[in-house]
Amino acid sequence: MPKPEILNLPPREAVEHFRAKGYHVGYSWLDTDALMHRYSFTVAKAMDLDILQDIRGEVDRSIAEGITFEEFYDNLEPRLKARGWWGRQRMVDPLTGKVRTVELGSPRRLRIIFDTNLRMSYSRGRWDRIQRVAQRRPYLRYVAVQDARTRPEHMAWHGTILRWDHPFWQTHYPPNGWRCRCTVEQLSEFDLEEDGFRVSDGPPAGSETTRPWFNKRTGQTIQVPVGIDPGFGHNVGLLDLSAEAERRFEERLRNAPSDLADAARLAFALGAQGEG
Repeated sequence: MPKPEILNLPPREAVEHFRAKGYHVGYSWLDTDALMHRYSFTVAKAMDLDILQDIRGEVDRSIAEGITFEEFYDNLEPRLKARGWWGRQRMVDPLTGKVRTVELGSPRRLRIIFDTNLRMSYSRGRWDRIQRVAQRRPYLRYVAVQDARTRPEHMAWHGTILRWDHPFWQTHYPPNGWRCRCTVEQLSEFDLEEDGFRVSDGPPAGSETTRPWFNKRTGQTIQVPVGIDPGFGHNVGLLDLSAEAERRFEERLRNAPSDLADAARLAFALGAQGEG
């Protein structure tokens, strides 16, 4: 049996998931929740569809053709500058109505757009493959890049081995933050024995600890796992399941009396919060 490999995804799955997305225009990344990110392509403060289409086209090429960031940047910079979407400019915040000086296109922002979209698309596609071969390779091993750039928490999670359906992967399946380079390795029983690995007794110490994070845009406070950036504390591959469950639930309520439907929706929401 071949040695386990870091999941270098063939482009097809990542491309399919990325191309299935719609568009979402938003002023701030704080205005867009994880499920919206899953189903739509958005860039904060790109309020013009033409700009979104330009950026999306180059992200698509990056995933499908494997172009480098340098090529991505060189293709986009002149087009974004020609559209006036570059540098620091004055813009009205639609939430407050106030005019603020904000950063539009820049080398830093294009790097974040490139990195985040590629990693999330590849991560979503990897989860498809993980599920397909889970009976033969039921274990996932957390793999961090062990260098000076790696977050201490991610370094501590390195080497953790748990079944693919363990609750740990619902919140800690990478990427787990901006510019996070962590990934997973999928293993069989044979792989464990051959490499001298053993299944972990449980999640890493402290990984279940959360911290409150206040979203100043929505006014909501949520609990975020320590070591994970806000917006990344979920498994992008599992968002489909929750969305599909909600869609089917709504279909069943379509012809129900309004008072019963409202009560059922409340119970569904409370149940979903409890499971999260």
